[in-house]
Amino acid sequence: MDKAINAAIFDLDGVLVDTAQYHYLAWRRVAEALRIPFTQEDNERLKGVSRSQSLEYVLQKGNEAMPAEEKREWASRKNEWYLEYLAGLNETHLLPGARAYVDSLKKAGVRIGLGTSSRNAGIILERLRIQDWFDAVVDGSMVAQTKPDPEVFLKCAQLLQVQPEGCLVLEDSTAGIQAAKNAGMKCVGIGDKLVLKEADLVVSGLRELLLSPVRYKEAAP
Repeated sequence: MDKAINAAIFDLDGVLVDTAQYHYLAWRRVAEALRIPFTQEDNERLKGVSRSQSLEYVLQKGNEAMPAEEKREWASRKNEWYLEYLAGLNETHLLPGARAYVDSLKKAGVRIGLGTSSRNAGIILERLRIQDWFDAVVDGSMVAQTKPDPEVFLKCAQLLQVQPEGCLVLEDSTAGIQAAKNAGMKCVGIGDKLVLKEADLVVSGLRELLLSPVRYKEAAP
């Protein structure tokens, strides 16, 4: 671990646990009810995006106009369906390497934060039984702006009492990586190197970070 790193801020979905399938199933139910096609590729585009913005994407795809109150109702209905799918979530759904990697950071004296757009973070952490992993948690209900705005990460750094340049963000979405960069933080992308190319480093998962030291590419002149 780079000696300049004093805190690691994790995104939740797609980094510590994969709930993308549950989001997909819930959004697909919304789309089907509105007679709008919705694919796994569409779901990928919603990573790191707020619920209201995600609904706007679905509606635009179907060329569907809708008053604000009805939008709120559909967003709420989507969340209810999503929570139904989360009912079976437990510790076995943690992604490979998550527990071991967080443990390794804690042993090195690195403070641990969570910076997520999800408004259901508390429920997910409780069902995974990992609430005690974090020195600070900032979720979608605690910020006014969503990623790629850096607010969620800057607020988490403030709670961790660490300067932005001393933070490492671990993210699986382009919006999240842009938010980390906008916050002046180092960033590891979790996923596809071609999609997450703006990150300082891209790995397939946290387990990979246990197998090799973290190194960052030099900034372009």
